[in-house]
Amino acid sequence: MEKTIMKYTYYPKGTCSNEMIFEIEGDRVLSVEIVGGCPGNTLGVSRLCAGKKIEEIIELLQGIPCRNRGTSCPDQLAKALVSYQKEHATNS
Repeated sequence: MEKTIMKYTYYPKGTCSNEMIFEIEGDRVLSVEIVGGCPGNTLGVSRLCAGKKIEEIIELLQGIPCRNRGTSCPDQLAKALVSYQKEHATNS
């Protein structure tokens, strides 16, 4: 059975980044592009996420703070994937 590559866009809240664009196949993130934010950090996070399972990324990034914002780009990335799972009933 061939898996379909899904494109998913998320608009983070409370961070310098303003858009996250994912390519997801099954329970894996193939790629993520973070628009805005600190270029080195967002590119690094994007590369580290490539090829990883959604659940693994959520566990690693959920709850990471940035300054006194109560969230961060990594935390928002985790929230994006939780949202994706809810919308697509993905049980990883």
